[in-house]
Amino acid sequence: MRFRLHLARRLKVNPMYVEAQVVGEHGTSQVFLWSSARVAGTPISDLLEQSGQTSEEFRRSVEQDVRYANITIIEGTGASQLGIGMITAWIAEAILRDEQAVIPIGSYNPKYEVTLSLPSVVGRHGVSQIFEPEMSEEERQGLQHSAEILRNTVARMNSRVGV
Repeated sequence: MRFRLHLARRLKVNPMYVEAQVVGEHGTSQVFLWSSARVAGTPISDLLEQSGQTSEEFRRSVEQDVRYANITIIEGTGASQLGIGMITAWIAEAILRDEQAVIPIGSYNPKYEVTLSLPSVVGRHGVSQIFEPEMSEEERQGLQHSAEILRNTVARMNSRVGV
């Protein structure tokens, strides 16, 4: 949602019309799927080209803002639990109503041997299906790297508690 919001602000459109996803961990190794980011079906890269903006600087700036948005929220409100609470309520509603909502959510993925975030179908029985969006080779490598970071973190935690 933050990715879509920051894209929308910079492109001066309503976030509802922005299609953009972030996968992997919720942290510094998260992977922005620029190759599929669009506004009303138009690739972001085309919109940048039309406006004369440089893609690299735009991407760097958006990614920086999205990655560190929680710090901005904490500085502004003193905490970030309101956002966490809203998302938790949204997920709880999807489960209680058996909505079969497709949302980016962390769940264990046997392919990556770790819990990471990918768009998934969520309903009464939890995650029933995980989607792996189309990705560029760079994005796919980024997702592998993010999974590796998560696996290494889990291994370190397990070694500390003697598992």
